[in-house]
Amino acid sequence: QVQLVESGGGLVQPGGSLRLSCAASGSIRRINAMGWYRQAPGKQRELVADINRSGWINTADSAKGRFTISRDNAKNTVYLQMNSLKPEDTAAYYCNADVEELIWTGVVRRDYWGQGTQVTVSS
Repeated sequence: QVQLVESGGGLVQPGGSLRLSCAASGSIRRINAMGWYRQAPGKQRELVADINRSGWINTADSAKGRFTISRDNAKNTVYLQMNSLKPEDTAAYYCNADVEELIWTGVVRRDYWGQGTQVTVSS
């Protein structure tokens, strides 16, 4: 079993910054892509940014120039630095990981989600 634990959310004023972290643990052989998604009330979950193991990054237009995704492969951790936050960034932020998991019969590839961390941007 693999667990993703997020941290770093909270309440921030418009224009402020937050840094989200997501650490994966468990029976991990390797993690391929890792990413951040968000879901605001009444809206669908959407990609914010993702990063593959080699460091290739894909960022949503709404986050470009303000959010930066990074990862530490040795720590199985992905980060999201969020600057110049806007009220419309308010959402639950979820970490996602494409994991090659060790099981008793060998290796299986599974998609995992964190429990979510709330980001609220308000004055």
